[in-house]
Amino acid sequence: MTTDRWGIDTQWVDARGRSRAVADRTLRQLRDLIGEPPAGAERQAPVVTSPGGALGADVAGEVVCEDGSARWVGGGVLPRDVPLGYHWLHSSDGARRRLIVSPGRCWLPAVWRAWGLAVQLYAARSRASWGIGDLGDLRSLREWLQGLGGGFVLVNPLLAVAPTLPQEASPYLPATRRWRNPIYLRVDMLPGGEPTDVERNELRDLQAGGRIDRDRVWALKRAVLERAFRARRPADDEFETWRAQQGSALHAHATWCALADAHGADWRDWSAPLQRPDAAAVARFAAEHAVEIAFHSWLQWQLDQQLVAASSDVIVIQDLPIGVAGGGSDAWTWQAQLASGVEVGAPPDVFSPDGQAWGSPPFIPWRLRQADYEPFVQAVRGTITGAGGMRIDHVMGLFRLWWVPPGGTPVDGAYVRYPSRDLLDIVALESHRARALVVGEDLGTVEPGVRETLAARGLLSYKLVWFEAHDPADWPSASMAAVTTHDLPTVSGLWGGLDLHDQRRYGTGVDDELRAARGQLRRRLRQRTGLAADASVDEAVIAAHRLLARAPSTLLTATLEDLVAQRARPNLPGATQRPNWSLPLPVLVDDLPTHPLVAAVTGVFASALTGGTADSEAP
Repeated sequence: MTTDRWGIDTQWVDARGRSRAVADRTLRQLRDLIGEPPAGAERQAPVVTSPGGALGADVAGEVVCEDGSARWVGGGVLPRDVPLGYHWLHSSDGARRRLIVSPGRCWLPAVWRAWGLAVQLYAARSRASWGIGDLGDLRSLREWLQGLGGGFVLVNPLLAVAPTLPQEASPYLPATRRWRNPIYLRVDMLPGGEPTDVERNELRDLQAGGRIDRDRVWALKRAVLERAFRARRPADDEFETWRAQQGSALHAHATWCALADAHGADWRDWSAPLQRPDAAAVARFAAEHAVEIAFHSWLQWQLDQQLVAASSDVIVIQDLPIGVAGGGSDAWTWQAQLASGVEVGAPPDVFSPDGQAWGSPPFIPWRLRQADYEPFVQAVRGTITGAGGMRIDHVMGLFRLWWVPPGGTPVDGAYVRYPSRDLLDIVALESHRARALVVGEDLGTVEPGVRETLAARGLLSYKLVWFEAHDPADWPSASMAAVTTHDLPTVSGLWGGLDLHDQRRYGTGVDDELRAARGQLRRRLRQRTGLAADASVDEAVIAAHRLLARAPSTLLTATLEDLVAQRARPNLPGATQRPNWSLPLPVLVDDLPTHPLVAAVTGVFASALTGGTADSEAP
């Protein structure tokens, strides 16, 4: 594989193992967009290492640590007593550069296994929620799971989108990877958050709906949240203290939210004076709209409190998406580091014959380094803090990303390389600081050596019954094991044929290939479990999870969709006309404890871990 000096792989290997050359036009486009670092930029680039690790032969000077202490370093090696963290290295030649000292491996309890649930939180509605699953429902799920002996909940990204209408449905295309979505607030838990009689009528309609109507939900919730904000104590010291602790990052996001309310959801459509966060016009707007900015900051404070209450003693593994919306908060803040007009995606494969484009602009690798990796640090910290775990969606993106050029299709793309060692060191450092485990979603095409690198860094691999050729009993213990994910068929959808019907209906693949893929998955399930061809859906779900329970994996995971035999998967990639990310579970959270299939599958998992973890230590 040849990589040019812009970090672009000039060839790639498709899902059938064939080598493909990147088109010259694509190479020219991407090289122009990436550009080259200015002369001398490497002298200011951050140094990322571990205690006792290499600094580089030309690196020597005074280290000023986070706590204000200072010490001299030299000789090309970092002393072992330099603490982990983000420091500054003042070199003898006058250069100042960031020094990131990492443990090199993610935090993970030495002796611990658990089973848990993968939850699309928006879909997990209850009688008390307002037409969409919320943090109150997460708390109910956690308490129920604890009672059964479960140890974790994996949730979809809970990240913020624009506060305007229409609301973005995909959790994987947020406006920011640092701040959360207030649509997940349990509003009536807040002082002053009670709905009026008119709003209660609206609530009844939303709760009865067959789809998640985010626009109506957010319009209703926002009106009540604004009343609750106005009714709060004028001088709320606890809120103001928390707000001050978040610093400029929260202020920038809240300012973007207020600007989006006034000028639209995409900053690229605003007038030129407002398009740069550091512009004088933005400072004037912030001064004139201090109340609105305080409101959006207050929403984040409430989200922080409710997530902590929802998590408690059970690990909540939050999902870090690969990128953000090009018109959103983070893209506004970090626009100088992003490749304009490019979308991150995936090349064609068996499950997506046309490839995928995900709508997120990628970071330009050398510009990310030039920014001291701060955009990545803040994204990881915003996801990993406070709940005990993080799943990195498409973890291959730490090594390379498929760039779809402006005006092109996914077939026209190419892989661009990233400084994976540095990024993995940052993940490890944030994992230790938060005492949070990390899962790397390493599904699909993964180049040689990547899984070994992730394992050496303490990231759990991700294993699926639908993908793995080996029996789950042979899977590595350092893994999260599941039957399926949000992008793949549910057991019920596969077994009953609805998933194939959906793919045909929405034109997401060639019919022969779709039928062959479904047949392969069905055969795999039957061969490994002895399931009869005419078995019921419930029997297929139970058999799939009995098969999964053979795995020695650290984390055994069942999706709520499978537990209630939901036929439709949450997301069908490429099906833009389908109500992706908007399908509620057919069973309310309140009724899960008495659902017979739920009881059967959770019983399978509980039995699999009984005895083997009696003297284990929970994190």
